[in-house]
Parts: sequence; structure tokens; C-alpha cells
Amino acid sequence: MQFEFHGVAPLTHTGLIRAQGDEAAKFLHNQLTNDVLLQGPGEARLAGFCNAKGRLQASFIVIKRSHEDLLLICSADILAATLKRLSMFVLRAKVKLSDASADFHLFGVAGAALQALNPAAASAPAWARTDTDSATLVTLYPANACPRALWLAPRDTPAPAGAVLTPNQWDWSEVRAGIASVTQPIFEAFVPQMLNYESVGGVNFKKGCYPGQEVVARSQFRGTLKRRAYLAHSDASMPVGAELFTPEGEPCGTVAQSAAAPTGGFDAIVSLHISAFETGGVRLGTSDGALLTLAPPPYPLLADI
Repeated sequence: MQFEFHGVAPLTHTGLIRAQGDEAAKFLHNQLTNDVLLQGPGEARLAGFCNAKGRLQASFIVIKRSHEDLLLICSADILAATLKRLSMFVLRAKVKLSDASADFHLFGVAGAALQALNPAAASAPAWARTDTDSATLVTLYPANACPRALWLAPRDTPAPAGAVLTPNQWDWSEVRAGIASVTQPIFEAFVPQMLNYESVGGVNFKKGCYPGQEVVARSQFRGTLKRRAYLAHSDASMPVGAELFTPEGEPCGTVAQSAAAPTGGFDAIVSLHISAFETGGVRLGTSDGALLTLAPPPYPLLADI
């Protein structure tokens, strides 16, 4: 699966929550799985927002413009509900949360288009942040060794130049990068490690408490984690949230993110029992459903580092 692509994709399925106020960074630090207070100007961060049982209600890419002004990039289909849940925790904190999706452009930039736009960003490590004029670039994990980044700027800023990528091409690159975003079909389905978030910079185990922190820490340090995220391919469409089964008919996992593959069939990120990945024969929907071809994630897991 060495298909590569180059160009720019409008991310219309993505939204922005803005946190502003004297305690904006402190507030988000106390709610998310990652350290927001120590987040520097040259970095963005992946972070999860969990319920009390450690299950992900949302995932964000956090851009900290200052301690008083932060942007949270998330899936548009959960934005309104997530904004409402986060607002319940504000209480007396000096922070205002709002939907800022209409105030900014957000594009995905890949391959030669990213190299032409900003060579430094194309070669930077994942979650590095580069500011140019009014735009912000966040380097993402590559897809099939093809560099990728998010481009964010105020709505009146001209879009970045490059060939047009379709939404499905960008979605496919997200799958091939191996990092699933939380969307409505998988709301509260996984603790962060079931999507490998601790291995891609999405969880800080040294920071203070946040909702679900004890469960997330226990999963990491007491050997209770039995599921990981892997890549999968199938001739059949793999809807997000669909159950996966062993050949014996036992449920063993869930489709976390999927897209049509440019060379045919469908690719997905699946959260799967480790034993099922090792054994193989995993089926979609039922014990005699479409067979999945499985592969490890395209980055080392924390236990392997």
C-alpha cells in the first residue's frame, strides 16, 4: 500500500473549540489527558477528554496561542455536545468556551504541497507547530512516509496553494497514519490506550488529575490493557463503530476509523484484542463476515520503545 498523494484538502468535517480567559490553559490542563500548562509555543498536542471511567468522549489537537487563548481541533459531529460537557466543568474558572469553527480555515496539506509551503514543517516531528504570518502549521504523523500537516488561519486568509485532495483522500491518509479521532460512533468506546494515544504523545502520565485519570493510569501500569489499535484492510466497507469477531464468533474489537482505499477496498483503524491480532482470522460484523487483513500500527507502541 505505497500509494502517495500530494495536495490540499479542506477539512469541513472538523471544528474548533476556543478557550479564552486568564485561566484558560489551567482549565484545559485539568480536563485533558495531556499537559497543557507546559505546552510550548513550538508545539501542538494530541489530547483526550475522558469521562469518569476513563473512556474517551472527545479527542483534540490543542493549539496554545497563549495561556489565555487556546484552540481545540476536534470532529465536527461531537463538537456541540463536547462544548456543553466541557462548559459544565467551568464553574468559577476564568475561562470562556465557544465554537470558533466559523472564524478559521482548516486545511490538510500533504506531500509536495507541504514541502512547497514550508519545507521545515514537512521535515519536523509530529505535533511540531510552525507559525507563518497569520497561519499555523501543525505537523502530523506521516501516511505511507508522505509528510502531512494541518494548516489553520483566520477565515479571511487565502487558502494554501496546491492540488485539490478530496475529503476521502485525506480521510484515507488519516487512517494510514494510524491515529484515530474520536467521532460520535465511538463516543465513550475506548480508554486512550485502546487507540494507542499513549504511544503517539496523547497522554501525559506525570501531570495532575483529570476526569478518568485513575482508570487511564491503572490500564497503563497494572497490565490490564488488552486492546490496541491496528491497521486493517477489507474488500467490504467497514463502518465506524462496527463490531469485529473471532472465527469462533466472539466479539474482539471495533472499527475506530475507516476510508475507501485508492487502490480498491477499504482501510481502517481497528481497536482489537491483542490476542485476536496475534491469532488472525478477524471478521467484520459476524463470525462469517468479511475477512480483515491486519497490520501493526505504523509507529512503535510504548511497550516496544
